[in-house]
This record gives sequence, C-alpha cells and structure tokens, in this order.
Amino acid sequence: MLDGAVREIINPPLDACGRRVAAWGVTANTVTVVGCVIGLAAAFAIWQNAYWVGLFLLLVSRFCDGLDGAIAKATESTDFGGYLDIVLDFVFYGSIPLGFVLADPQANAVAGAVLILSFYVNGSTFLAYAIMAERYDMHSTVRGEKSLYFTTGLAEATETIAMFVIVCIFPSAFVVIAYIYAAICFYTALSRIVLAGRVFSRR
Repeated sequence: MLDGAVREIINPPLDACGRRVAAWGVTANTVTVVGCVIGLAAAFAIWQNAYWVGLFLLLVSRFCDGLDGAIAKATESTDFGGYLDIVLDFVFYGSIPLGFVLADPQANAVAGAVLILSFYVNGSTFLAYAIMAERYDMHSTVRGEKSLYFTTGLAEATETIAMFVIVCIFPSAFVVIAYIYAAICFYTALSRIVLAGRVFSRR
C-alpha cells in the first residue's frame, strides 16, 4: 500500500547511488545475491537473540534490494535478474520469521508458522496473477518498471519491512504482531483473488 509513496522518496537517491556503483563494474545480480546473504545473516542474528544486529543487517539487506534495481536501470535489465530478485526476496521474507521461531520455539513457533503461511499464500496470488497477466500481454508501471506484472495490495514490501523493524525492536511482541500481519497478508491475498476473478473471467 505504501510502496508507491516510499518509492517516490527513495528512488532519486537510489538511482544516483546505482549509477555510481554500476560505474565501478558491480552488477545488479551481484548486489541481489549479497543482499540475500546479508538478509540470511540478519535471520541468524535474530536466532541468536541479537535483535539490534538483526535489525541493522535486515535494513542493509533491503537497501541492497533497492540498489540492485537502480544498478539494472543504469546498465541493463535482464529477465534473469528480475527472476533472481523475486526468488531471493522470498528467501529473505521467509527467513526473518524463521529466525524468530528458532530464537524462541515454544513462544513463537505457531505464530511464525502462520505468518510464513500467509507470506506463501500472498506470494502465490501475486506470482499467479503475474503469470496470467503475461499470458494476456498486460502491462503495468504502477510501481515503476518491473520484470513482473505488479499488483498492489494492503501488504507490500514497505509494510513487511516495517513489521520486521517493529518486532526486532520489540521481540516480545512477535506473536501478537505476527498474527495481525498474517491477517493483513491473507486479506491482501483474498483481495487479489477477487481482482483476478474480475479481470480474467472476462478474457
């Protein structure tokens, strides 16, 4: 929901940084992989109850996630780059809740499992919609130039990162926040299914 507004703010400095990094010969795919590795390190830090370290690392990871697109824009976007970006995004988004589950399985396991399930369901509706949109040659720039057709929703990257930041600052609130955010993700998935029914049933 907030990605569009946030993008308007962060894209100009990211694009400038992307051009500079691209001039050094660093590729977008390299930054994508480095960002994912740092994200996994954030999950490991959370597992070890080093929540502030985890918070710092996950923010660095998401900076890399924005930077790779800026580098691709400054050089050359490829289909594989878009594919790699979305796959490793899913790796990151699943690893952070897993870190909280491993940090305190007795307290966090069920809520973490529900949250990861909601990510899985929400992600599947997003990707399935993108596949059908490609089949019908549909295009959208609602979130800028993307490798996949991008449908908006209540739960997007900005909201998810904000939720991760909150639970890193207040780890004891993970269970409550995980259930609330899972409900938001399920709602987003349901709304996307309804949208797909309206759009694709006419085709």
